[in-house]
Amino acid sequence: MNDQIHSGDDGHGELGDAEYAEFMELAAQEGFDPEDIEGALDEAGHGPLPVLAVVGRPNVGKSTLVNRILGRREAVVEDRPGVTRDRVTYEAEWAGRRFKVVDTGGWEQDVLGIDASVAAQAEFAIEAADAVIFVVDAGVGATDTDEAVVKLLRRAGKPVVLCANKVDGQSGEADAAMLWSLGLGEPHPVSALHGRGTGDMLDEVLKVLPEAPAQTFGQVLGGPRRIALIGRPNVGKSSLLNKVAGENRVVVNEVAGTTRDPVDERIELAGRTWTFVDTAGIRRRVHLTEGADYYASLRTAAALEKAEVAVVLIDVSEPISVQDTRIISMAVDSGRAVVIAYNKWDTLDDERRFYLEREIERDLVQVQWAPRVNISAATGRHTEKLVPAMDTALEGWETRVPTGRLNAFLGEIAASHPHPVRGGKQPRVLFGTQAGTRPPRFVLFASGFLEAGYRRFIERRLREEFGFRGTPIQVSVRVREKRGRGGRNARK
Repeated sequence: MNDQIHSGDDGHGELGDAEYAEFMELAAQEGFDPEDIEGALDEAGHGPLPVLAVVGRPNVGKSTLVNRILGRREAVVEDRPGVTRDRVTYEAEWAGRRFKVVDTGGWEQDVLGIDASVAAQAEFAIEAADAVIFVVDAGVGATDTDEAVVKLLRRAGKPVVLCANKVDGQSGEADAAMLWSLGLGEPHPVSALHGRGTGDMLDEVLKVLPEAPAQTFGQVLGGPRRIALIGRPNVGKSSLLNKVAGENRVVVNEVAGTTRDPVDERIELAGRTWTFVDTAGIRRRVHLTEGADYYASLRTAAALEKAEVAVVLIDVSEPISVQDTRIISMAVDSGRAVVIAYNKWDTLDDERRFYLEREIERDLVQVQWAPRVNISAATGRHTEKLVPAMDTALEGWETRVPTGRLNAFLGEIAASHPHPVRGGKQPRVLFGTQAGTRPPRFVLFASGFLEAGYRRFIERRLREEFGFRGTPIQVSVRVREKRGRGGRNARK
């Protein structure tokens, strides 16, 4: 059938057969290698990436291992536990396979007692993971804390690869072998610091990591859409959930603590059923100091993995904080539809409203496309506006532009606003396609390198032309390189 839509597994993204054939013919005319085109569409058209969690007790080398997997220094590494990360989820690649890595290092070791701390830490990470690397210090051997994590892993039922870290030479192999006693299978001797054995371990990880997890949300006609209420601690997530539910579904407490076991809530709104992913974390267990922001980040990352729309709550009674902008960035980076809800709007006076608008213009300029709702979770003011805002964001998130219309638009852009000349050359966008939705993912093929400013200009014009309200847009560029003798186009 010519109108068959490809899922992305065959490398065609979401192009129909006829559209794909026409697109490949255009690419060949411009001198692009078919394999390069297939690779670009495959990368841009994939579904959600599988998630790999790295867990273990403090100071066993989790962050060092994450950096080794990433091939760059990204996760913060210090000699003491309790370091709050700016990010906890990273994208990695090994042997041509792409996946997400969740670093669970860095919590306040003696806040709850070590066993309870590790248990809470591991539960959050494992919740969103498709597979787990369990890191143990081979030199120290299996401790009671390690045994506690093993129990969690067995209950979770996720595939586990056992990493015996800090094995810097042959002398440490015997120490690694002792970890068979944990009952998790073969220990893989590794030196995360020096890279020894990490390749063999990652080969084992790929054997248990799925190609791509099933994308279950939104596939059943009339099925509940999945909404994550996210925001920094005490911003009003639980109050809002209770208000829209019309009853006290979750406990509200002024003190931020670790979350209870998350329970998704089905709620009727505007005559429809919605599933709210519970990220409120409300049942108080302990005062967390440095760890509070880190636990909040873990909960946010886990909720985003399960959601379609992220409703980001911001407390307007206080200045917009770095943590607010960080959480918004997490939502955008996760590729979810985004709505920004400004809570406690009923508390604003004229002076605070003036400064708030300046803060929004200064700090949130990159998400001007997100629908905005001014609400009061406490009183229910304007909470009814959440549904149209979420519908708008979902519509943009699922919008697809036909390839022919997109290329006509790109031609107009090239004619009216060509790329600046650099080094005597003027790169051009030759053609492009939308390889996927949820969020919209575009691949542009160009004659030369496109500067970041020009890419942002194209994204802005895409929004002006086609809408995409409430959704991030992902734009990747492949550059046509001159062929050498017997060579192929290089990938960028």
